[in-house]
Amino acid sequence: MASFSPATRAAWVQVIDHGIAEERRQQEYDAAVKIQSWFRGCRARAYVSWLHRNATVIQKTWRAFSARRYFRQRLKEAYFLMKMNFYDKMAVKIQQRWRGYYVRKYVHNYYARKRYLEALTKKNEQVRQELEELAEYQKRERERIAMEREEQEKYMEAQRLHFLLSTKQRPGVFNSPFRPDPDEMELRLRTVKTLRTRSAPKKTATNQQPSGFSSSVERLPPIHKTPQGPFRPAAEVQQQRQRPLEPSLRVATSITALEEAREELQQREWRTRLIDKPFLPFSKAHQNKEYESLLHTHSPYKQKAYGTKHFREEDQAQLRGKEPKLYQASELCQNRTNSVSRGGRRALALIRRNRQECSN
Repeated sequence: MASFSPATRAAWVQVIDHGIAEERRQQEYDAAVKIQSWFRGCRARAYVSWLHRNATVIQKTWRAFSARRYFRQRLKEAYFLMKMNFYDKMAVKIQQRWRGYYVRKYVHNYYARKRYLEALTKKNEQVRQELEELAEYQKRERERIAMEREEQEKYMEAQRLHFLLSTKQRPGVFNSPFRPDPDEMELRLRTVKTLRTRSAPKKTATNQQPSGFSSSVERLPPIHKTPQGPFRPAAEVQQQRQRPLEPSLRVATSITALEEAREELQQREWRTRLIDKPFLPFSKAHQNKEYESLLHTHSPYKQKAYGTKHFREEDQAQLRGKEPKLYQASELCQNRTNSVSRGGRRALALIRRNRQECSN
C-alpha cells in the first residue's frame, strides 16, 4: 500500500467507500422508509385526532342548537297550553257570574222564591198538623172500635155462658165464696139476657089416628126440650155453613193434567219450531246425515262401514278357524315394493340416487 501513488490510493479509497455504500444502501433505505412511515403515521394520527375534535365540536354545537330549538318549541306549546287553560278557566268564571246574574234577575226571582218557600213552610206545617190530628183521630177510632168489639165479644160470651149465673141456692163459677166481691163476668151475666135459639118447626098433626084410640080424645101438644149450652154464636155457625169451598191440591188437580200438559208442550214446540229437520252439529255434519233412499230402488247406497268405522270382517264365523299371520319387516317391504306402480318405482330410484350423490 505504501508503494501506491496518491491517485491510486484515492481511487482505491473511492472503490472501498462505494462498496461500503452499496452494502449499506438497503439498510439505509429501510431506515428511511421506517422514518417516513413513522412521520406519516404521526401526521395521519394528528389529522384524525384533529378531525375527531372538530367533529365533536360540530356535533356538540349542532346538538345544542337542536336541543335549544326543541326546548323553545316545547316551551311555546306549554305556554300556549297554559294560556288556553287560563283563558278557559277565566271564561268559565265569567260565564258562571253572567249565568248566575241572568238566572237571578230574569229566571228565578230571589224574593219571589223566598216568599214561595216561606208560604210552602207554613203550608207544610199546616198539613203536618192536620195529618197529626187525623192520625190521632184514626187512633182513637181504632181504639173505640177495638173496645166496642171487645165489649161485643164479652157480651156474646156472657150470653153463651149465661147458664153459669149464680142462683140463690148455689153460687156460680164466677162468684167464688172466698172472694169479697163477685167477678166482673158474674156482674156481666146478671145484666145480659139469655141467648135464645130458634127451635125446630112444629109438625102439624095429621088426621091419622093410631089404632085403639077414639077420635074424641084430644092430642096433647108435643113436649119441646129446652136446649142446653154451651152453644157457639149463631153468626159463627152461619158463617161456617156458608163458607166457600176450599179444595185441596189433589182435588183441584185434574186427572188428565199430565196428558194435557204434554199435549200443550208438544203443540208449543210445534208452533215455535223453525225447521222440521233435527239440528246437527257444525263439525262432521255430513257423517250424521242419513241417506234417504229412492222410491223406485231397493239398494241402500250407503257408505260402507269397513275401513272407516272398523277393520274387521263383518262375518265373524269365517274367522274362527284362522290363525293370525306374522309378517317380517323384509316381507312387508318387499310386498310394499311390489305393490308400488312403475312411476312410484322411478321416484324411489331417483330418491336413492340423490341420497347417494349427497353422501358422496
